[in-house]
Amino acid sequence: MAHKIVIVDDHFIFRNGLKDLLAEIPEIEIVGEAESGEKFLEMLPSVSPDIVFMDIKMPGMNGIETTRKALEMNPDLKILALSMFGENEYVEEMLQAGALGYLLKNIGKDELVKAIENISQEKGYFSDEILVMVTRKVFNAKQESKEKNILDSFTRRELEVLQLVSQGYSNADIADKLGISPRTVGGHRNNMLSKSGLKNTAALVSFALKNNAISL
Repeated sequence: MAHKIVIVDDHFIFRNGLKDLLAEIPEIEIVGEAESGEKFLEMLPSVSPDIVFMDIKMPGMNGIETTRKALEMNPDLKILALSMFGENEYVEEMLQAGALGYLLKNIGKDELVKAIENISQEKGYFSDEILVMVTRKVFNAKQESKEKNILDSFTRRELEVLQLVSQGYSNADIADKLGISPRTVGGHRNNMLSKSGLKNTAALVSFALKNNAISL
């Protein structure tokens, strides 16, 4: 059975290029195209596609809002987001809106076939570049959470000591300023190194500066 496809993109040349690629794939029927989200929603009840290639950045209603509204009208739609390289900030919003996959517009025929096969079976599909970006984003989020937990474990006094360390004060100077012993200052340094897993005070200062826990 042929997959009924609609292309939604405001660029005429891109729509034609994608149609040419799709024409080379067996069991594909292009049942419509639209240059805006509004026009697609108008035509949706009459064309009843299986798969929609949805541009994200369009004048008027963007692809994110169009995806939401289209799925309200037809929950069985399978939507693939289309994006230019460098527009990766929209990945999460498109997935939350209900898209099943995310493709860059430089897609080739082989990848297009694989994407259609996957989402026709209600599996997700993402261009390799998008997977790398998503993986990096997840890793960075985990790293940020880990660093926040470390900083939250530092006491107010430890951060006071670290602030003075970053300003070049010696243990004796810090002890004098805070009214504690040099040995206690050294203890605070060691505690922070132990909590953070960092190797030396320079790394500790750099870590705290990067996370805005202290300032120069």
